[in-house]
This record gives sequence, structure tokens and C-alpha cells, in this order.
Amino acid sequence: MAAAPIAATAAEVLDSLRAWSEQGLLRHLDTAMARFIATQDANAAPALLAATAVLVQMEGRGHSCLPLAMLVADPNAVLAWPTEALEGLNALWARLPRPLAQWRQALADSPLVRVADSAVDQGQPLVLGGSAQEPLLYLRRYWDYERQVAAQITARSTAALAVDGPTTRDWLGKLFPAAPEPGTCDWQRLACAVALRGRFSVITGGPGTGKTYTAARLLALLFATAPEPERLRVALAAPTGKAAARLKQSIDVSLKELHKSLGGLLDLEALVKRVGAARTLHSLLGARPDTRAFAFHHGRPLDVDVLIVDEASMIHLEMMAALLDALPPTARVVFLGDKDQLASVEAGAVLGDLCRSAEAGHYTAETARYALEAAGVQLPAAYLANDADQALPLAQQTVMLRTSRRFGGPIGQLAEAVNTGESSRALALLHAGTQDGGVLRMREGAPAQTVWQMAVARDAGVVNYQAFAQALAARPPQPMAAEVHTDWVRSVLKAFERFRLLCAVREGDWGVAGINRAVEKALAAQGAISPRGEWYAGRPVMVTRNDTALGVFNGDIGVALPAATAGAGLRVYFMDGPELRAVGVSRLAQVETAFAMTVHKSQGSEFEHTALVLSAHAGSVLGRELVYTGITRAREAFTLLAQAPGLLATAVKSPTLRASGLLRFLEQLAQAAPAASPPQDELAPWLD
Repeated sequence: MAAAPIAATAAEVLDSLRAWSEQGLLRHLDTAMARFIATQDANAAPALLAATAVLVQMEGRGHSCLPLAMLVADPNAVLAWPTEALEGLNALWARLPRPLAQWRQALADSPLVRVADSAVDQGQPLVLGGSAQEPLLYLRRYWDYERQVAAQITARSTAALAVDGPTTRDWLGKLFPAAPEPGTCDWQRLACAVALRGRFSVITGGPGTGKTYTAARLLALLFATAPEPERLRVALAAPTGKAAARLKQSIDVSLKELHKSLGGLLDLEALVKRVGAARTLHSLLGARPDTRAFAFHHGRPLDVDVLIVDEASMIHLEMMAALLDALPPTARVVFLGDKDQLASVEAGAVLGDLCRSAEAGHYTAETARYALEAAGVQLPAAYLANDADQALPLAQQTVMLRTSRRFGGPIGQLAEAVNTGESSRALALLHAGTQDGGVLRMREGAPAQTVWQMAVARDAGVVNYQAFAQALAARPPQPMAAEVHTDWVRSVLKAFERFRLLCAVREGDWGVAGINRAVEKALAAQGAISPRGEWYAGRPVMVTRNDTALGVFNGDIGVALPAATAGAGLRVYFMDGPELRAVGVSRLAQVETAFAMTVHKSQGSEFEHTALVLSAHAGSVLGRELVYTGITRAREAFTLLAQAPGLLATAVKSPTLRASGLLRFLEQLAQAAPAASPPQDELAPWLD
């Protein structure tokens, strides 16, 4: 019988971590945090040092905590390292404690770890939360963020506001005049009624399900039922400038159409003027350069009664905590977003956590009663909570829109197949190609030049960067009137927004950097652009850092073009709704060329034709949500370009799961003040 391996020492663990950092398996930051713990706690257990390094690495990948049980049982399930690295990983783990309880005790014994259920708080950098069976290790600030977000959401979700049911039902009948089909539930009406009764609500749904359409009608409903509608302060926001501009445009169009259809019952045009421009979340909160602090916070709240936030899937945990903290206690906040899209780049998957039960509903009898009274909606029995444990306050303020009015064609079918994990169906749809209502194309195992050739080909069969090149070439001769120059700039920006290359990764020939260089070179060969330096006419750029002084924010996209006045040099022009903004190129230091962009950066945008580029070296980045998000950026045509066969199937079979304790906090707060659970027979009058 082989002898048990000798237990690893703290020094040996640190040596292994350093070696893994040098191999690129861990970041140097991950190892540095473990070394910091070792210097501050001379008795730090080897398990604590290993867990700390993995925790920091997990945070860099978007997780807000580390599930300790998973790490103990199978470290590679957490780290997802290549096969050649597993021997060293398994060798170290064989010398660390085997029982989960020993790991948990090793962490709890350190003076640098706060045990969450303990009253002792000495500002430790690490927090051990969760339960004995499912312990979660946190960096302290993420534990604080999750607690703050959960407390805010619970307080706002349980703050029932007085609603005149018959009046609300009458107005919803005017705002949604089309009667629902027999046996169906009008989820849009329900969403408006639900948002009306609480200070927190979530409206989720895929592309074309009418999230902003519903939000516009919610604003009209609030305007119609407010005691003093002329004093209603409304703000619109989104994580990126592009998403904010689209939100404002959609809301304005819907309200103006409603104004006409209501025949003057409500002065919604006045509401449109008072709402003002939509803003990025950083701008709304008053981001300060070189600091995580914002101008608006609990001590200085936002001056707003109603806040509507679009593209909520992009909001990371820290931003959500800051946003909820800055809201006045009396304000309503409504989050719009697709729960199935990619989560934020930074730590947290807040919308995904909040919408974990959205598809199932889990509505109480009281919500069913309210839905019928205030919205005339009968909730189907399938969406009611089976027991009190399912009926979280959050669930009563969450509505999922389920009917897509834009994505019924092949693009929508492809998105649905990917979202449900049906790789064979997705491949069959792509092979079917052009159909009524959309164009699908696929090329697997092709050389990298396939990507840029498709992007600039003059006979591509679908819109590509040739439309952009033609708009650039249509530049009027100098001198030109300001109005003529403005029209030309708008035409260039609109042409560029028709098509986009979306990548899974940044580096390599199949990444953002390589494809940007290749497209730039190809368009130069055609004479469309002349890239003789960093800046040239026709260079599309994406802002990579907020600059409040210039009024540009991370994710904003513009094109460098000559100014109207001859000799005035190049300026970068941005579309701000229907208006143009211009910034001199010398003032924009934090930008990158944007013929290609990551899928993450594309959220909040949509294009007539989207080409999704999958690299064989994408690793764990290549997941179901990434492909789904890329597909749903396309309106009329979608092209998949994969470096190797099988990448799509691999991605579709790999849903992305982020470690989080947010739902646990929400459940604990709900249990602290449980709602009365009515007898099941009381549900009958409100069922189909």
C-alpha cells in the first residue's frame, strides 16, 4: 500500500503558484495576493494560499466568489487548464487536505479571513461565506457588493406602492389596444402593471420581444396615473453610449406614436422633451477620473423619480451596487435586458442571477390577483409558485417577455437553437442558408484571409464594408457648406453601422487585432482609405476609456473624417441619436481601430449584417452566451466564420456559469421576513 503523500508546506505552495504564473497559467496578480496573505499571516495554511490565488484568478474571469467545494473536489473544473498542466496541478492538490471541512477550517483560522456568520469584523481582506456544505470565499469588496445589492433589491421589491386597479387596467387597455389571443398571456401589460406597483422591477426577453416598446408604455402609464405628472423626473441610461442612444431613440419613437394613437389624451410629446438624452451609467453617476468613486451616492442621491436602464446584462456587480446606492429611496428603477446574453466583462452576472427564475415565473396568488385586477391578465398556472420558498419578492417584480416580433425568421431560429443548446439544429439552419426573412452563412476551417475578403468583397451578396467605402468616396468637393458636410458625415456613420465583424478574442489572426489590420490593409489596397499613420480619414475607432471632459465614454464608436473647413484637420464624429458630436483626433488618446470588435463590446448594438469570427484559440471564452449574443446583433444577415470545424458545436454545448452568492443573499433576506402563503385553492379564480 502506497504511503500517503507528505503534506505541502506554505513555501511549496507559493513556489508552485509562482511557477504557474511564469507559465501563464495564473496571472502574477493572483500569485502576488497569495504572497501578501503569507506575509500578513505567518501561520497561513497552504490551503488558504492556494485558494486565495485561485479566488483572485476567478475574479479576473468575472466570478464574484470561489465555490470552495468545487475547488477541493476538482481544481481543474474551476481553472480549466490545458491537459499538459494537469499533472503539476493534481500533484499539488494531492498534498493538500482532502475533506472540505479541513479547507474551510484552514481558512476560518486565519486572522485575514472574516467568517461571514461571525459578529467579529476587523476589516479582513477575505470573507468566508455560504454554508458549511457550500462555502464561498470572497474578496471582501465583492462580498460587500453582493450584500448591498441584495438588501437594496429586497427593500425595493417589497415596497408595495398604492395602485388604483381599475384606472390602471383602463389605461393599459388604451396603451395596448390589441386584444391578446385566446389562451395567451399579455406579458407586456403585466410588465407595466408590475413596474407600477414597486420601486424595483426587471423586464427581460430576447431580441424583438418589445422591452423598450413596453418601457415606453410604462412611462406613459406613469405619466397618466401620477398625481402631478408635470413634476415627474425621468432618466434613461445604459452601460454604453451606443446602447443609451438606441434606448432614447426607441423610447422617443414609441412615445410620439402613442401621442398620435391616443388622440391627445396625454401630452406625451411634452414628456419626450422633458426626459432628455439617455446617458451612460458612468455619466449618470458622475464618474470621477482615476477613482472608483462617483459624484452621486447614498449621501447625494440622483435627482430622479423613474430610472429606466437598458442592456442590464452588461452591468457588473460593482456598478449595480453603486447605481442602487445612488437612487433616492422613493425612486422607481426598471431594468431591461436579455438574461441570455453575455454577462459583464467585470465580475458579476447580476441580470442572470436576478432572472434565474424568470422563465418559470414563480408568482404568488397575490401577484395573480393583482395581474387580473390591474392589467386584466390571467396568469397561467404553470407560472405560479408551488411553495413559499419559490416566491421571492424579486420574482414578483420580474417579467419575461416571451414573443419575438422581429426574430421569427432564420436568425431568430438560429438564436433559439443556440440558446437551448441544440447544436445540430443550429448547424442545419446555417447550412440551409438564405431563407425568407434572413440570410445565414457559414464557413469552417478556412484561412484567416477568408474573414477580411468577405468583409471587403465588392460582390459579397450581403452588405459589408463596401457600403462604408462608397460613402467615404462620396465626399463632396471643398469648399462645402456645413449642412452638406453634416449630411455626408451622417451617411458615412450610417454606412459603417450596417456591418460589423465580431470576434471571440482580441489577439491573433482570428482576433480583433489581426482582423483590424487585415481589413485596413485590404481597404487601402482598394483605395478606400490611406492609412499612412495612426490617424487617417475613414479610420473607425472605439473609445476604450471614459473621458467626461470630452463627453466620450467606453464603447462609443466614431469615424475620423476631415472637418468641414479645409485645412482644419481630422475630427472623430460620433452619432448621439440624430445629432453629431465631434472631437479632434489629438484629444482622443484612449481609442482603438474598430473594423472588428469583441462580442462583449458589441452589446447594445445591432447591425444589418453581423459576421461572428470564432478562433480555435478562444479557450473558455468560447461559450453559448457569446455565440447567442453575436447572432442577436444581426437584423437581416448573419455569417459564421470559424477557424476550425466543430467550434460552433463546442460553444453551444458550453454554457457560461459564473460563481455568485447574490441569490443566496436574496433568499436569506426573504426568509427573514417571509410573506404569507395563501392556501392553494385561493389561486383558482386567477388561473386560466
